[in-house]
Amino acid sequence: MSEKKWYVVYTRPRWEKKVAALLEERQIEHYCPLSTTLKQWSDRKKLVTEPLFKGYVFVHVEPVKKWDITQVPGIINFVHWLGKPAVVPESEIDIIRKFLKEFTQVSVEKNPVIHDQVMVSSGVLMHYKGIVLEVIGKKAKVFINSLGLIVTASFNLNDLELLPK
Repeated sequence: MSEKKWYVVYTRPRWEKKVAALLEERQIEHYCPLSTTLKQWSDRKKLVTEPLFKGYVFVHVEPVKKWDITQVPGIINFVHWLGKPAVVPESEIDIIRKFLKEFTQVSVEKNPVIHDQVMVSSGVLMHYKGIVLEVIGKKAKVFINSLGLIVTASFNLNDLELLPK
């Protein structure tokens, strides 16, 4: 019997908790790091528990059984590195666990890079989609082709939302 390894799987959008529950039902060791954040709506505020890594769940399985995982509803595929399913060292899983025990309201932020598709999340151009042309410090230059007009504007990175590829 070979030793279990930690792998990362992609999930359907917003299925991280569902996938974790399905893995639990099948008695497959997994880890879906969760963080509690304060969400603001127009009429209220609420503490919400969300996955720390959107679209990902860690699974701990033997290498020979890893492909059985892809049969779980909601799992799309493994995260690959150099053409093989990426293996995450146990020490990194432990670091994430310790970090989440120590800190509350944690978030993971991914900054856009050149050619990423983004949507403007605030301001006059809110909900417009575009392509990142350049990132300079905390600002990004975005190409927006809409309504027959071509607009290039600079936005704070906080005002941009990455769109799935």
